[in-house]
Amino acid sequence: METHSRIGFGRVALTVVHLAFLGAFGWAALSIVVSLVALGLSLVLLAGLGLVVLVGVVYLLFGLGWFEVQRVHGLYGGGAGPLRWQPRVGPGFKGWLMATVRQSVDGYMWRALLSFTLATVCGVIVLWLAQLAAWLLVVTIGGGQAVRRPMNFMGDFSMNWVTHPFWSGLAARGALALMMLLAWLHAVIARSLLASPTRRALTAEVRTKTAQREGAVRAAEVERTRIERDLHDGVQPRLVSIGMTLGLAQQKIDEDPAAAKALISEAHTSTKAAITELRQLARGIHTSVLDDRGLDAALSALAARSHIPVRLDVGAETATQAQVGASRDAEAAVYFSIAEALTNAAKHSRASECRVTVRLHDAGTPAATLWARVEDNGIGGAVVQPGGGLDGISNRVLAAGGTIRLDSPHGGPTALEVSVPCAS
Repeated sequence: METHSRIGFGRVALTVVHLAFLGAFGWAALSIVVSLVALGLSLVLLAGLGLVVLVGVVYLLFGLGWFEVQRVHGLYGGGAGPLRWQPRVGPGFKGWLMATVRQSVDGYMWRALLSFTLATVCGVIVLWLAQLAAWLLVVTIGGGQAVRRPMNFMGDFSMNWVTHPFWSGLAARGALALMMLLAWLHAVIARSLLASPTRRALTAEVRTKTAQREGAVRAAEVERTRIERDLHDGVQPRLVSIGMTLGLAQQKIDEDPAAAKALISEAHTSTKAAITELRQLARGIHTSVLDDRGLDAALSALAARSHIPVRLDVGAETATQAQVGASRDAEAAVYFSIAEALTNAAKHSRASECRVTVRLHDAGTPAATLWARVEDNGIGGAVVQPGGGLDGISNRVLAAGGTIRLDSPHGGPTALEVSVPCAS
């Protein structure tokens, strides 16, 4: 659980400025939201046009919530993280629509909107107190007098004031103190709404960590099985064959040197093939070029070895930022996901071309993610099978805290997207 830092005088004073701004302009945003909701509900039965308006309202609410989260976190620090749009769990229009529906009931967004509304109300009061304090200070400097003070900001409302420099000055200090107290209360409430993780959020985090751990265990198990299979079916028989060939050469070296020489040459060729297989096997476990030259160079080498022509789009800016902005685990997860996706495409897709796109989103921020998309023009129909290549990709990405989306209708094309957080 995060521990809140102390709210100093400087932050409270800056909060007063924030509240004054929201008091002057926040009502306009809230009024627009209410008007659009009323318009959308009234047009729901008219050819469904109201649904379009209501979808727009969801985006507007998300924008206001994002603004409030950024404002509160920028002012007080910490927090439960930025407000993000709900990710898609399916392809096409249906996936987007379901994400929009989930966003409309997102509790974090609604807590941010509640904080925005409370800040707007507090801002109106702050402006009223600021107006009152300014007038009382003028009266104090002027020596005091009996006046009838209209409070125009609050509407047609006035008060009878019999002022004296001492009492008006004291009242001005009280108004300023109330402003500071209101700002401090707002800070406490806003941080309670947005900066303190709720039990539900903590439970979700525990579930996420558990899923990541299970994914890591499954990924390690699948990788171990693959290594055992490759060693048993590939390298081991070849090494046995090399041993038998050298044994025959040893027997013939005296009586038939030419035959022994041919057998040694055959063993030498098989040894080089075995070394190549071991190198490929080791590359499947760890790729040194990824550490030495970065993700862009590793993917370029991977594309060059692919049996299917690959169009690689990393981009100079993404490649440069990835070297400093992406963690080793994120780069490894994306690299091996792309490698396995290209291998599957070569084996099963009957594709004539693949396109690989890699981007670093939100670079330089705690929310930075490394995103990759592998698309082929094959026959489609790819499904995740236990122990298969796509299952290995899912487990590896899940273990790194990322997400994966597969879109492979029958007839093609097949598109695989992975997104992995870059936080170390």
